[in-house]
Amino acid sequence: MHSPVGNVTGFVLLMLVQIVFLVLFWVFVRYDKEALPVGAGETEAVEHVSKYPQFQDIQVMIFIGFGFLMTFLRKYGYSATGYTLFLGALVIQWAVLIKGFIHMEGGKISLSLENIIDADIAAAVPLISMGALLGRTTPIQLLFMALFEVALFAANEYVALDILSICDVGGSITVHAFGAYFGLAVSMILRPSKDQNEAGKYEGANYTSDIFAMIGTLFLWVYWPSFNSVLAAGSGPERAILNTYLSLAAATVTTFVLSAIVSHENKLDMVHVQNSTLAGGVAVGTVCNLLIGAHGAVLIGIIAGTVSVLGYRFLSPLMASKLRIHDTCGVHNLHGMPALISAIASAIVAALVTKEKYKSEMTTIFPAMVTTEEIEVQQTQNSSTIILGGYNRTASAQAGYQLFGIAMTVIVAIVGGILTGIVLKYTNVRKLNKEEHHQDEVFWEVPDHKEE
Repeated sequence: MHSPVGNVTGFVLLMLVQIVFLVLFWVFVRYDKEALPVGAGETEAVEHVSKYPQFQDIQVMIFIGFGFLMTFLRKYGYSATGYTLFLGALVIQWAVLIKGFIHMEGGKISLSLENIIDADIAAAVPLISMGALLGRTTPIQLLFMALFEVALFAANEYVALDILSICDVGGSITVHAFGAYFGLAVSMILRPSKDQNEAGKYEGANYTSDIFAMIGTLFLWVYWPSFNSVLAAGSGPERAILNTYLSLAAATVTTFVLSAIVSHENKLDMVHVQNSTLAGGVAVGTVCNLLIGAHGAVLIGIIAGTVSVLGYRFLSPLMASKLRIHDTCGVHNLHGMPALISAIASAIVAALVTKEKYKSEMTTIFPAMVTTEEIEVQQTQNSSTIILGGYNRTASAQAGYQLFGIAMTVIVAIVGGILTGIVLKYTNVRKLNKEEHHQDEVFWEVPDHKEE
């Protein structure tokens, strides 16, 4: 059984990490000019503050949506919601720092609402990975995983967006694919032996826990358009909202229909409804600000819903039985495969892009496909916008870069996940026994209740 002394030692370590963050913020982080007092004759900057409603939406997704979605395990509700709050709060601070170090100027990190929004989005990455490992890790293991994963994620995102100049405004490639395959790789290394491969005693839902998980689904469903649109520029935010909503709607209808077809006794499966209804939001993320048309958004939603339901019904059991890769929340079906769909869709759309279609927005959506002179004109018109690119890349070349971006992301995520899994498995970090899986009592004070 677990040691209370070991638990205390672990939480002391967590506090030490927070103190290290305090020192780093003290030394390196300074308010951006938008957050400083306005001098005489200067006008107030309100552009970033105008994004506060979307910031709130993303906060709801991270802390309520993700948290409650993972409460389906009948004896893991405290941990699902509590660890989501803990991990989100920790990762947001770490993401501000690690992404700030990459883009720092004059040895200092600028802090603005946009930085916090970026950090919120980064928090989704280890939360996605946590879903693959849900119920089988300790808080200390989650801490180590999150610290390394977010650093690797930030580096991969920088290469993909700033160097390769791929289009990924909704983060399907850099966020969802990375989080899913990193978590699956860690799960593969931590997989149980063949004689312990069966499901744990508490690895399942009951009526009440499934209802709580459905609350998370509804919050994610309602606010997903904000997640996909918050970083879009020009008229892109409105297209992103419209396309995301239509894709979610199409995925939802498809999920209900297909779930009734493939499930036992042709009844609806709550696992499908809780998860596959959201797959459209992931699958449209990379292309949500592009001119894909309403029909394109609906088609992507139908494909995503179909692939996700079939993944839950057939692929996840196969991965568990044949490969012993346990994916507790099915992140491969909700985040992994829909992200691959989004990347493929982005390559198809990029191959058809013309400057006549996107006009002046080419410099912000596909900056590598314009000339340096066009970027200089755009920056002159809006001096606050920093645009990288100007390679005069062809449409077919951009399509190739989109595919290279997803391939690179998946490879980096898997290699990083394998290395993290090795550290968690073979170092002297406290691990849970099989009997301790999927229950709150190991780390939480739980009211007395009758065994179910």
